[in-house]
Amino acid sequence: MQNTPLRSWRTVGTAIAIASSSSLLLTGCEAPLNLEAVRQVSEQSSKRTDFYQSMVRNDQVIVVTGNDGVLLTSRDNGETWKRQALNSTASFLALDVCPDNSFIGLTFDNQVWQGNVQGSLWTPHPLPSQEQMLTVACAPDGSWWAAGSFTTIQYSSDLGQNWDETSLYEDAIINNLQFINEDQAIATGEYGMVLRSDDGGFNWDYAGYLPDEFYAHTSYFRSMEEGWVGGLNGFIYHTTDGGESWEQMPTETNAPVFGFIPGSPELYAVADNATVLQLQGPAWKKISESDQPLYLRTGLLMPEQRLLVAGGRGLLFDLELPAANAASKD
Repeated sequence: MQNTPLRSWRTVGTAIAIASSSSLLLTGCEAPLNLEAVRQVSEQSSKRTDFYQSMVRNDQVIVVTGNDGVLLTSRDNGETWKRQALNSTASFLALDVCPDNSFIGLTFDNQVWQGNVQGSLWTPHPLPSQEQMLTVACAPDGSWWAAGSFTTIQYSSDLGQNWDETSLYEDAIINNLQFINEDQAIATGEYGMVLRSDDGGFNWDYAGYLPDEFYAHTSYFRSMEEGWVGGLNGFIYHTTDGGESWEQMPTETNAPVFGFIPGSPELYAVADNATVLQLQGPAWKKISESDQPLYLRTGLLMPEQRLLVAGGRGLLFDLELPAANAASKD
């Protein structure tokens, strides 16, 4: 089946198209998106030295974070961006939004940063554990959760003032943690490990294992029963029984998969080589035209069926989906 390309792109700051012998300044136009020829650079916000890791939003602002304390905010659905100056150069690893619309972000120096509703004021809270934390989540009750090495999970019910800790005492890394509802949560990580909690995160047990100890770079669960994980070689696995069994899905890429972008009911994945995939029936179809050796790691489905995606070397694109893809059902 022939790939359906993304049909147009919108600027985020200044767009520069790099051709074989010359550069051409572009404005938004109707044309197939070809990231081989388009490199987007914003002189005021996004820079080529940025490596974006996470993107989330509340009802007021979008927040994007990355290496060296990079933090961008947009109050107009990604049309314009403001670069925030934090008193830290530690790289952000993960972000989440809390029920009160505030933000929490985890940095590599084991601090959880609390952002206000406007994303304009950020306060660090040190984590007590010596284990390296790699992911963060805000539970439906507003409590803060972080997880990482040695299957360690830390949580705070008082906005980071005090922390408790639990562990399965396994020498394995948890790098994805997601609350499905107030009681149920899922975590994935090293050695194909899939964990679940049915009491709000206080106790965890094994839900199952991925085939061949597959290391899940990213995971997304639509419910406690149905979820997807992605990782090396373009592999995406699907479960409908809460992680007890998994089926590998066909994907039109061999690039490592780094993130999922949920919609309703659409589901997208972003990967290395500036690759964007869409779940179409039983398979993942590539909807981008690129072999650029730059990764995409995070994104959001925006109004009017647009994808806002971000990754390495300052890649921050607002992509308008063609009608055929926008109408697809999974």
